[in-house]
Amino acid sequence: MSETSHTTMPAVAYRKSLPVDDAESLVDVRLPVPQPGPRDLLVQVEAVAVNPVDYKVRQNNDPGGEPKVLGWDAAGTVVAVGDEVELFEVGDEVFYAGALDRPGTNARFHAVDERIVGRKPSTLSFTEAAALPLTSLTAWEGLFERLGLHDGALKQTGTLLVTAAAGGVGAMVAQLARALTSLTVIGTASRPETTEFARRMGVTHVVDHRKPLAEQVRAVAPGGVDHVFSTTGTDRNLAVYADVLKPFGGLVAIDDFGPVEIGLLKSKSISFHWELMFTRSLHRTPDQAVQHHILNQVARLVDAGILTTTATTDLGTINAEHLREAHRVLESGRAIGKITLTGF
Repeated sequence: MSETSHTTMPAVAYRKSLPVDDAESLVDVRLPVPQPGPRDLLVQVEAVAVNPVDYKVRQNNDPGGEPKVLGWDAAGTVVAVGDEVELFEVGDEVFYAGALDRPGTNARFHAVDERIVGRKPSTLSFTEAAALPLTSLTAWEGLFERLGLHDGALKQTGTLLVTAAAGGVGAMVAQLARALTSLTVIGTASRPETTEFARRMGVTHVVDHRKPLAEQVRAVAPGGVDHVFSTTGTDRNLAVYADVLKPFGGLVAIDDFGPVEIGLLKSKSISFHWELMFTRSLHRTPDQAVQHHILNQVARLVDAGILTTTATTDLGTINAEHLREAHRVLESGRAIGKITLTGF
């Protein structure tokens, strides 16, 4: 708590949308320590993870010279609480993904609504835990809320296709499907190292997304697939999904794309769903606390040895140089699992 007696803190921000190889694309700054609101926790951040949303915001949302802090994955310790906080106390170790419309986690102290925070898995380090929140929430909501799969009873059978299965979200989709359903998971990957990682995460059959997908999927699932979790390339692959999905199948997408021929899905009555784990916090929905419960359930599954961290690369301390490198790797599209940074 002594650190919070200071009025300013180290953070990493950007002031203008610039290419990642520009030294000013992310800069080290000092900012005021935030004051927690009524339902907020003030967290001393110990580790963060980096997601595609980080570089997409940096590229597309120019803050006009004001320092804007990115970061939507963190693990740390609660050092202060708001007047109306009910779920946590000072000293609790937590992990969470934060909110898109509030300052990010790339700062020594961070204020976050307690309803979207979970208790950190006790068996993981802060670094290992920081890799999990955003992708776990995205995967859980996509599978069990958007697609309506049944979790916890192992009664859901059939086949699930997940793209980029060695990525952050894809790896969590595979793990959750393996742990909580009886689905056969087909995952896409294109390199020996991504194929191996995807299999470790729970993928049964790997198909190469650099080659025609439909015939590869049909080779391992001749009758087609029941569900598709599309993490990337939804616009490019929509015709493939319409082909390989069974009648009344479901497709959930998390990537960004322009207009598509959604009519391709009509003849099979295939349902299309968006998943954005920030929807609850962005729109202050009455059920924000669902994310608190999802993260707590993920923590329990981790501590039971059923789920594992997807942290693969820690780039060192949280500073502008290391975050620029993290953004560069993510922008290349060749990241495996999650990139983390630890400490200040």
